[in-house]
Amino acid sequence: MTLQTLSESRAHGGIQRVCSHVSAATGTEMTFSVFLPPAAQNALSLPAVIYLSGLTCTHANVTEKGEFRAACAELGLIFIAPDTSPRGEAVPDDPAAAYDFGLGAGFYVDATMAPYATNYRMWSYVADELPQLLAASLPLDLARMGIMGHSMGGHGALTLGLTYPERFRSISAFAPIVAPSQVPWGQKALSGYLGEDRTAWRAHDAVALVESGARSGEILIDQGSADAFLAEQLRPELFKAACDQAGQPLTLRMQAGYDHSYYFISTFMADHLAWHARRLAT
Repeated sequence: MTLQTLSESRAHGGIQRVCSHVSAATGTEMTFSVFLPPAAQNALSLPAVIYLSGLTCTHANVTEKGEFRAACAELGLIFIAPDTSPRGEAVPDDPAAAYDFGLGAGFYVDATMAPYATNYRMWSYVADELPQLLAASLPLDLARMGIMGHSMGGHGALTLGLTYPERFRSISAFAPIVAPSQVPWGQKALSGYLGEDRTAWRAHDAVALVESGARSGEILIDQGSADAFLAEQLRPELFKAACDQAGQPLTLRMQAGYDHSYYFISTFMADHLAWHARRLAT
């Protein structure tokens, strides 16, 4: 798989790139961004964090608004931001062109339902293909990777991290969808991509995973108290209850007055990156 560099800029002594490649997982061209801290100029291997974005987003949202580069430069972290779904003229979208399904809303699953099963394979793309691709050309230590995300991407970070604790040694999230089986966004996405058999949904529901025995190290979640989606779509109290019952370590911080936007994310981004760096240090 050949990587094409679409843009490259200096930032905080490091390099911010936007790249594309043809994905074997999705069968489409995929675009992502990667920030290489100054330490990448000489280091043989560095820890990395994958950031998964939310509904309607691409790689560009966090790249332009996430304010992660200064912290990554100081901490020596590689920061990787993939797209949220496959794209292209032949890729099926929501028939009603809704924002919460189809393009921009891949929900980080491998779809099994037609017509989405061919391209909507973001689970395999994030878990396997993208890290392996980057490790072949960058000083990325596959044994020191963390995963984080926002909203739909927080859902992806929690489910991928809990499923593959040996691959993702640290997990954090901003305003994640923790129980997609129990909320409208998730019910629409999981039924559309995986079908109506709810037993298949459990592998992509963080609450269900913890209830079924999945474990990781301590998880960090920040949630704004003024988030318009808090009560109907996010439900962090469900994840806290499941973690408390199972003994899964969790730090859930309710941030007074913050909403669902990148103003919220950028405020606490450095805290999250420091959290990951401590856990990926050795």
